[in-house]
This record gives sequence, structure tokens and C-alpha cells, in this order.
Amino acid sequence: MIARPEQIALPLSEGDPGEPQRIVTGEANRAAVEALRRPESWPFGTCILAGPPRSGKSLLARWFAASSPTAEVIDDAATKPDAIIFHAWNRAQQNGQLLLLTVDLSEGSASQDGLFGERGWNIALPDLRSRLGAALQCEIGPPDDAMMADLMESHAERRGLVLGEASTAYLMARMTRSFAAAERIVAEIDRLSLERKTPPSRALCRDALEAVEGPSEPYLL
Repeated sequence: MIARPEQIALPLSEGDPGEPQRIVTGEANRAAVEALRRPESWPFGTCILAGPPRSGKSLLARWFAASSPTAEVIDDAATKPDAIIFHAWNRAQQNGQLLLLTVDLSEGSASQDGLFGERGWNIALPDLRSRLGAALQCEIGPPDDAMMADLMESHAERRGLVLGEASTAYLMARMTRSFAAAERIVAEIDRLSLERKTPPSRALCRDALEAVEGPSEPYLL
């Protein structure tokens, strides 16, 4: 039996009703969650939250913003011009505001190369690089088994699906361990379930897994 990770309830949103209402936490993002709970410890009042695609950075930023309404939060900061981030830094320092930046990185790139390394955030302005280098840097790591199971359950819940423990165990034994994979596979299960007008079964889950990641084992009669 896999122990369930902690869950964080999100503030109600007026946007898409299909948006998640909770954040799945685990070893992968525990340090980031704790850092967001203690912004008074951030050097220069600034934190950079980095992680792989679909790892919940924007959800964590939304949760943080709800509890720190005067803070400035910039999502996908690496896609913004350096000048915008530089002005945000200066504004936060002048006004005594907290500044949270989220950055999309390939899995493990910050750990291997550093946040501003070859595969990291390419900042052209030396002054901005030096300032952000002094900020707190948090990286979301790869999900473990317990977190993967809860991620799939969360994605299924949003779509009104019931996967069941057997289907979840079947998928986890064969699928790629990543946040994005969990989301893509559940989306494909939902699509096939609607198309075939049948609830998720092992056969349907297998077809969904193959559609997303390719065949991995021969069919058995």
C-alpha cells in the first residue's frame, strides 16, 4: 500500500471549473513548499521556483499569492525579457515586497548545470544574473511512486474518472516517471473512455499508455 502524500487546498478560482483545487505534494516538491511557507527566510525577499514542465509551479505560485497578496509573482519568468525581470527586482527591493519567479526547466538541469547553466535560464544581463544569483533557488525534482499515484488520481478526479488501484498500479509499472507523463496518460485514458463509452479498464489503460509512450510489451491472448 502506497502512503498518500500531503495535499494542499487551493483558493477557489473563477476560471476554468476543471482547474485543480489541490496541490499534490511529496518528496519532489517538499522543500519548495516549505520555502514558500517561510518567505521571511528568502534572501533579498526573492525566490526562484524551478522545475520540469507540468510540475505544479504555477499552482504553487497561485497558492503563495493567495497568502501573500502584496507579493509580486511572475510565472514563466525565463520567457520574459530580461528588462521586465530586472525592473521587477528593483521594484520589489524599493518597496520591500516579496518576489516569486517560476522557471520551466528540463528535469534535473538546475541540479546538474546550475539554474543559469547551459540548459538553464539564459540571462543576458550580467547585473540581473548576479542579483538573481543571490535569491533563494528551489527546484522541484522527479515524483516518487506515492506522488505519481496521487498525481494520476488528481488528474482523473478533475475529469470525473475513477482509475482504481489495479489500473493505477498497472500504469505505474510501465509509464515514464514524470509530471507531464501522468497528465498526458490520464488525458488519453479520458479520451478513449469517452470515445468507447466505457469506464477505464486494464485494456483501455494499456491502449492509452501505448498511444502516449509507444508499445512496450507484446499483446497476450
